Amino acid sequence: MSVAKILERHEWAERPDVWQGEFEGGAYGANVSVMFYTTDKIGGGPRLHKHPYAEVFIIRQGRALVTIGTEQIEATAGQIIFAPADVPHKFSNLGPGRLETTDLHVTDAFSTEWLEE
Repeated sequence: MSVAKILERHEWAERPDVWQGEFEGGAYGANVSVMFYTTDKIGGGPRLHKHPYAEVFIIRQGRALVTIGTEQIEATAGQIIFAPADVPHKFSNLGPGRLETTDLHVTDAFSTEWLEE
């Protein structure tokens, strides 16, 4: 009997051609949830929000302007950025090409308070 759990791409991905989608770890006994984000739009990205848990951003491709609290960071592919619990944050694509991130939410289920329209 296997103890491993496998989540197939079609179970989390919104589209087959880009890394875009999410899964909550609670259903798999894990205390982590993951969001895969992709945008080709310059300036595209999630608006200001916060979580009651920490979030870790892995910049997989491209360049992003990451705002955490009052700090702004120009992040590039290969960098990892940490946002503490309850600190407002957002990011946007600086271009010139695609931005891909993998965002680790240190929780078994997403909880987001949106702070901007």
